[in-house]
Amino acid sequence: MRAWLKREALLGTAALGLVLSSLLLGRLPRYDASDAEVLLVLYALLVLAKGLERHGAVRALASRLERGRWPGLRLVGLTFFLSMFVTNDVALLAVLPVSLRLHGAALEALAVLEVLAANAGSALSPVGNPQNLFLYWFYGVPLDRFVGAIAPFSLFFLPLLLALAWLWDRQNPVRPAAAAAGPDRGAAAYLVLFVLFVPVVLRWVPAWLAVFVPLAVALFDRAALRVDYALLATFAAFFGLTDNLRAALAPLPLHPHHVFLSAALLSQLISNVPAALLLADFTRDWPALLWGVSVGGFGTLLASLANLIGYRLVRQALPECAPAFLQRYHLLGFAFLLLGMGLYRIVGPG
Repeated sequence: MRAWLKREALLGTAALGLVLSSLLLGRLPRYDASDAEVLLVLYALLVLAKGLERHGAVRALASRLERGRWPGLRLVGLTFFLSMFVTNDVALLAVLPVSLRLHGAALEALAVLEVLAANAGSALSPVGNPQNLFLYWFYGVPLDRFVGAIAPFSLFFLPLLLALAWLWDRQNPVRPAAAAAGPDRGAAAYLVLFVLFVPVVLRWVPAWLAVFVPLAVALFDRAALRVDYALLATFAAFFGLTDNLRAALAPLPLHPHHVFLSAALLSQLISNVPAALLLADFTRDWPALLWGVSVGGFGTLLASLANLIGYRLVRQALPECAPAFLQRYHLLGFAFLLLGMGLYRIVGPG
């Protein structure tokens, strides 16, 4: 029980806040149809991502790209672009283990670049990470406006990450590991399901159609239904908690810069997913909030779930490199955080 509470501290905190706020205010939180839609779409996305991970579609691509010249450049670029479509978590779970199997030095430095690339690339897509999916649905933003608002952020960090990866390749010649097994037949089924799911995410068809994803998967791959239910429960708890907070506190008209700073700094303490959930009810400045949680994914290890996944994978594969990973990650992570804050002052919305 203690291990579970430690692992799911965020869920426990959200649930405790929900219970205490309900008792203090003497009210039950109100959930509406939009909350259920976000949870359903997120669940379907998690199932699809789990299936693609299980059947090796992404990992086989990463294994192919590690061969030839500039493997670091290829793998960092792959992480950046894959994270837009299969989420930053799945991109790291597929690409990072391949990178850590390379024969060479300073692999923890390559892992740091891939973690940063996953955060930067996933920001550009509504399905790149959970907070983006939530903001996209919560505010009902058109796709072109959503991508256009955050594009300067992702496109600024892309060439920087590729340049750092190129320098890593120059300084750390490596040999590829043994080739990974190719994707199995199930990968094709998940790719088809993913394509069919895109109109749901983009709100071109009703959200309830997302229910067919887990129903279809239950017929041929029930193991893919073992997704992160704690994340779904955390979303549900935060929906109730923020409804209670909205009832207790009159939303303050914050300047977009205040929204941005609040989101970026709060992300350092509780990660960018709950930061987005907590602040969304108190502002209509969605571009500032989107920038805040995107920039806020850099910095501390807690700022993004992708950061924690990267550290866990390094610690499992190369435990002797874990301290060096932490040192390099925090050095670059805080540098990227400061760069992101400066970039927002120059080109950010508002």
